[in-house]
Amino acid sequence: MRDNSDSQNNFSPGPRRARTTVGTDPYAVFRDRVQRRLLTDLSPVVDTSNVVEVRRALEHIFNEALAEERLPISRTEREELFEQIVADVLGFGPIEPLLRDDSITEIMVNGPSQVYIERSGMLEEADIYFRDASEVMHVIDRIVAPLGRRVDESSPMVDARLPDGSRVNIIIPPLALNGPTISIRKFAKAVYSTDDLLRLGALTEEIIEFFQACVLARLNIVISGGTSTGKTTLLNILSSFLPDRERIVTIEDSAELQLHQRHVVRLEARPPNVEGRGEVTIRQLVINALRMRPDRIVVGEVRGGEALDMLQAMNTGHDGSLTTAHSNSPRDTLHRVETMALMTGMDLPLHAVREQLASAFDMIIHLERLMDGTRRVVQVSEVQGMEGNVIVLQDLFSFVQTGVKNGRVEGHFAASGVRPRFMDKIESYGLFIPPSTFAPGPLGKRKFGRR
Repeated sequence: MRDNSDSQNNFSPGPRRARTTVGTDPYAVFRDRVQRRLLTDLSPVVDTSNVVEVRRALEHIFNEALAEERLPISRTEREELFEQIVADVLGFGPIEPLLRDDSITEIMVNGPSQVYIERSGMLEEADIYFRDASEVMHVIDRIVAPLGRRVDESSPMVDARLPDGSRVNIIIPPLALNGPTISIRKFAKAVYSTDDLLRLGALTEEIIEFFQACVLARLNIVISGGTSTGKTTLLNILSSFLPDRERIVTIEDSAELQLHQRHVVRLEARPPNVEGRGEVTIRQLVINALRMRPDRIVVGEVRGGEALDMLQAMNTGHDGSLTTAHSNSPRDTLHRVETMALMTGMDLPLHAVREQLASAFDMIIHLERLMDGTRRVVQVSEVQGMEGNVIVLQDLFSFVQTGVKNGRVEGHFAASGVRPRFMDKIESYGLFIPPSTFAPGPLGKRKFGRR
């Protein structure tokens, strides 16, 4: 759910590095020499966490080294070289400019010579390189060291988080054949609001008002979709509708939700330590949350045995829960959660699990990333119950694609003409949804395909 109106070919993250090696690039040799002097001269007396002090000391050493080397360099090149050295010492090396660029949502380092970024849902290669694999490993060490984690041949994979909350996945040789690989999903500093979705043409006012009524009426809602389709963004927006007077418990694998209500308890899973101990899973947190007197439980994503505990919570008085799940369609969402519930190892009959699903879930909102990179809600489906051994789904709204113009997907939202069965519950809370919202045909005056 991001604005794609920007050009895709104007990427300029700052000083760019040529594809060179330490042995042939005099600037690279100079950078290494300045860094070695900094570590030798300052490490005993200077707190490297004090960015201002280290930067001042680094500038002094940089100027001295530049005078000694008599390196022919312009003022612009001098400033760029200094910022590169600062990024190497205090930041995350070549990718530091990418982390500061708010228009970039993901950064993918595929070894030292290839860096890709995602901007507005589209991938493009960044003109930024590492000198060699050891420089990539240096950045990896800077990421994981403050977390008490390690990455080596005995532990070649790790999930971590940057100080700003960005999620990081790291995998190194021998598992990664391209060299040390870093995948960073940047933490959104600004939370999307309903006004943003309307401005981007991602939803209509009728759909947003309907979602708000569903949350206030304590319906259990699942947001589904593939990787990077905007599930967490929409979960944040739905969570913003939760009343301030309720006690909200959020459970996440990596904390991303940004709720502004006052009474929020945030729980985060913990991976095992270097000895393989101390792991706390999402399922354990869900079980614990039930003892915390929650009015609402918001699970960032269900991906394992916690699905069964969540279903039981929804069926035993914890209405109004919200969660997300990876899937390719609303029907596939039910199959996925069904499979995850069976992963608990309990010998449950399939029909019993499906009955739990049909009773627990009220609505599934499915998102997709379209060919132009935009994230869209493409289906809103009601879970109506069981017929025999099959869970009945009924589409309420869907995205109708009408064409592609100048590489942009055009279309509109349409209602199926079916009034949800849970409307009686919504109305019992004193909420009103105009019947015209469910009338068959296009919704809203604004169409998708913003230009």
